[in-house]
Amino acid sequence: MALRALLWDVDGTLAETERDGHRRAFNRAFAEQGVPLHWDGQAYGAWLAIAGGRERIAAALRQLEGREPQPERLEALQACKQRHYAALMAAGSLDLRPGVAELIQAAAAAGVRQAIVTTSGRTAVRALAQRLLGELADAVELWVCGDDVRRKKPDPEAYTLALQRLGLACGAALAIEDSPAGLAAALAAGVPCVVTLSHYGLAEPLERFAAARALLTGLGPADRVLRGPACPEGRITLSYLQALL
Repeated sequence: MALRALLWDVDGTLAETERDGHRRAFNRAFAEQGVPLHWDGQAYGAWLAIAGGRERIAAALRQLEGREPQPERLEALQACKQRHYAALMAAGSLDLRPGVAELIQAAAAAGVRQAIVTTSGRTAVRALAQRLLGELADAVELWVCGDDVRRKKPDPEAYTLALQRLGLACGAALAIEDSPAGLAAALAAGVPCVVTLSHYGLAEPLERFAAARALLTGLGPADRVLRGPACPEGRITLSYLQALL
């Protein structure tokens, strides 16, 4: 089947937002709100098993205090974290991962539809899009965010919703993910998936990505294929992705 759409994950896929964006924003929110928590790079990796910023904060508070956090406190922490994340984006603290912009441009030029499929909140996604995508955001036809679904990845709801809104069969799209949870979500929706390992993905056992059509260290010219078809062009291109279906 011909490739008709690329379905992009956001955090870790478009940019190293987990390590250099969300983690720092959480720490700033904890400090501002008087919560005695600070996640270093290694510690934060373990918290990524919990999908969603609000859910991550709630779990951390339960562990710290031994009781369920009050909804008002949880909302205040989440709003504070989102504000700090937007400030980090506006300050230019992050860049797109190598190869991302080129693939978005190539897909747009070839008439391949593109969607963002993430379970991050729309506020955070909008902040990233404004700062990192710029005019490239015009190539994205659909944005499915955590606010649009009840269940977050690895649940397939976000991908199922994206396919419904695009009017596409699952086999006509290719998901681009960076994590086991994202891969599982795509596959559960019937969408083939390529994995481009992020900082935290590189720490995962490679066996967790065995079901991906290809496992890559990234999308840039210096990256390589760890598992899957060889890339004859010497870099990850739209033609390479099309051949994976």
